[in-house]
Amino acid sequence: MEFSHTPRTREFLGRVQEFMHAHVYPNEMRYYEQVAEAGRWGEVPLLLDLQAKARTAGLWNLFLPPPTTHGPGLTNVEYAPLCEAMGRIHWSSQVFNCSAPDTGNMETLERFGTGEQKRAWLEPLLSGEIRSAFAMTEPAVASSDATNIETAILRDEEDYVINGRKWWISGAGDARCRIFILMGKTDPEAPRHRQQSMILVPRDTPGIRILRPLSVFGYDDAPHGHMEIVFENVRVPAANILLGEGRGFEIAQARLGPGRIHHCMRLIGLAERALESMCLRAKERVAFGKPLSEQGVTLERIAESRILIDQARLLTLRAAWMMDTVGNKSAKAEIAMIKVAAPNMACQVIDWAIQLHGAAGVSQDFALAASYAHARKLRFADGPDEVHRAQIGKLELARYS
Repeated sequence: MEFSHTPRTREFLGRVQEFMHAHVYPNEMRYYEQVAEAGRWGEVPLLLDLQAKARTAGLWNLFLPPPTTHGPGLTNVEYAPLCEAMGRIHWSSQVFNCSAPDTGNMETLERFGTGEQKRAWLEPLLSGEIRSAFAMTEPAVASSDATNIETAILRDEEDYVINGRKWWISGAGDARCRIFILMGKTDPEAPRHRQQSMILVPRDTPGIRILRPLSVFGYDDAPHGHMEIVFENVRVPAANILLGEGRGFEIAQARLGPGRIHHCMRLIGLAERALESMCLRAKERVAFGKPLSEQGVTLERIAESRILIDQARLLTLRAAWMMDTVGNKSAKAEIAMIKVAAPNMACQVIDWAIQLHGAAGVSQDFALAASYAHARKLRFADGPDEVHRAQIGKLELARYS
């Protein structure tokens, strides 16, 4: 395993870091102010301006692995440190068109979409003209088992008719969200993993009704949002199906692997920033006659944070290397391991940073509380810890059969 940065990585990383220092860090809190000014669900002028700057700077669509004709075609190992740098602020990956769920949806369309589907949806997503959402999770079933999904996708001559309820549909609150990739059942009588299909559903199709935004510890994540949505007799052309009936579970497995590792890369950046905040705060605050940096408990937590972050980074790089060399399917154990390790690591490091900041740590004056809410949410997103641990355990036991 070779984890040294390639010349391309060093070049892009320097440019991303320079962009972050020049344009993103100085505007971190201004972003949240503009979200409030836009009524929470409107467009954010700052974000649009920064996206234009990033695209002009050639820092755009860096996430797509080879083979691709869109972007530089970085490998997962090459992209990892860039994704980490973008993830140091919760919202900043959007600036580079490298944020979920759009990244997963773009990879899905590039790999599985028809020419017409790519022209209609992939091209405007790649250019940043529109955004998207992935409609999979449902409130009525345990969606950690995707075969439980009940939303019906029924063929009616030249159309499919969709009926069901989805929730935690991230990105559906964005004013620029124009397309959903929806997973549902086309044949409940088929074999267990051939019942599901994925279909493209334009956001403005009649019968789509957003019920409410869902919050995480009180954070609504506007204007991105996590929505509960009803699909009632939603009719779309049969040509909108991805790959064909019964291929939904297959697409989901291909889509979620890269999505999971990108979450982990960004979480490492978020945890690094929390540790940085912890160290700066520890050096400037005095309690009981000496700086917090000289208190034993502070030193212990800073040290443990460094260990946890570096452990997660190395495990993430190993998973990325496996994906690059033997493929996503063969890297499933490594992907599952980082999906457990990185969110838990980030939650712990951010929690220690909050504790060191005292009451200020849970206030709006720092981004730590929002970062914690985001990291805690990711212990569910793309599969909960328990599902990944079960898979890791089964794969480990299989070595002894």
